[in-house]
Amino acid sequence: MATEVEPQKQWYVLHTYSGYENKVKENLESRITSMDMEEFIFRVIVPEEERLQKAKNGEDKIVKVNNFPGYVFVEMIMSDEAWFVVRNTPNVTGFLGSHGQGSKPVPLLPDEVHRLLLSQGISAPKRDINFEVGEYVEVIDGAFLGLEGRVEEVDDEHGKLKLVIEMFGRETVAEVDFDQVDKQNV
Repeated sequence: MATEVEPQKQWYVLHTYSGYENKVKENLESRITSMDMEEFIFRVIVPEEERLQKAKNGEDKIVKVNNFPGYVFVEMIMSDEAWFVVRNTPNVTGFLGSHGQGSKPVPLLPDEVHRLLLSQGISAPKRDINFEVGEYVEVIDGAFLGLEGRVEEVDDEHGKLKLVIEMFGRETVAEVDFDQVDKQNV
């Protein structure tokens, strides 16, 4: 008998009409509340950054610039109901990574989500993973991206690991955050 995997929160990318990203965010947040979807749709982000721009009068002013025109990011549990609510929000043209005809989209990868949240000044939640000395992990973010290492020390209080990584034919000790590594599937 197969056990059913409980669905989990993941990040998806919505395609919108360019220039309507903030309106889509506003509409979707309103629909989440009015359609009682708070247990399925959690956060909606339009990635923006402040930039210095010269005004017509020659003075500098700070403006918000959309980093991904035509896209909105949404954290949700992909259920049929949540998919329907998001997909039918005004000015949403579809999900990135969906092949149409009602197919569900592909979520963003954890390292993509991590970079997105950091770019917006939002720290990603600490993952609740237990690491043990001697086990092997793969680095999924940071300076040691793509390398494998053996856990030498675990600092649960600060969410850090000391790894032994082979670089340039030598063993090197590296300190990484819990969210920068994944356990290896052996």
